[in-house]
Amino acid sequence: MSSTLLRRGATVTVAAGAYVAATVVAYKFLTAGVEDQQDTQQQLQQAADGFSFVSNPERNLQFQKVAETYDAQIGRDETYMGINLLRRSLLYFHAKGTVLEVGAGTGRNLSYYPSRVKRVVLSDTSDQMLWQAKKKLSSMSKEEQSRFACLEANAADLSQFPNGCFDTVVDTFGLCSYDDPVQVLQEMARVCKPEGKILLLEHGRSKTWNGLSEYLDKHAERHAKNWGCVWNRDLDAILDEAGLKLNKKSTWHFGTTYYVVACRRAKA
Repeated sequence: MSSTLLRRGATVTVAAGAYVAATVVAYKFLTAGVEDQQDTQQQLQQAADGFSFVSNPERNLQFQKVAETYDAQIGRDETYMGINLLRRSLLYFHAKGTVLEVGAGTGRNLSYYPSRVKRVVLSDTSDQMLWQAKKKLSSMSKEEQSRFACLEANAADLSQFPNGCFDTVVDTFGLCSYDDPVQVLQEMARVCKPEGKILLLEHGRSKTWNGLSEYLDKHAERHAKNWGCVWNRDLDAILDEAGLKLNKKSTWHFGTTYYVVACRRAKA
């Protein structure tokens, strides 16, 4: 009995160590090096007073620049951190019917949609990111391709869609890039059916590990400059302000990755 407990304890310890290491390595990679940090600070000092990469609305143009190499740069870190498993779980267990995915980017979720999903509209503001998604679609069978459509669209203004027209609305790691994430969530809720689901996989500041949030704060300007992403937003505050009903919320990577299943609130 004691040897079995020791083996289990050792397994848990090793697994926990690997989890910590994967998280640390991924965040370290995404914050590049000392020279880049110095370059970021120099650009901020030379810019007009009050300039910030975090609040700069043009930071999203970075997605146009990194689109071709985005998957290669992000893929390794998502594998280390188990992000692919979270993507698969979120869509396999909760996506159904007709789906709108906002901030779809290069189509990193394409292979995770289950067969019960009949139609997926992949939307993004970056035509270069969507071009990468289209290339992935071209390698699929004609039957699989027929389930997907790509649309260049602004997630904060989905006026081309009527109220309550999608069974599922999805965003994975997109709230960090929108200028007004609350408006995006409200638009997602508007186009979702009353009985439908809003699925979110996002990153933001940790509420349990202050040291990690301080690290995100320290490197927020550089990360926004390089990736067009504000990775230290308060997701709990954003979700609350958007007025969604949360059916499930769990956090990973020491509270920096949010896994959320939500829906529209019933009107009073």
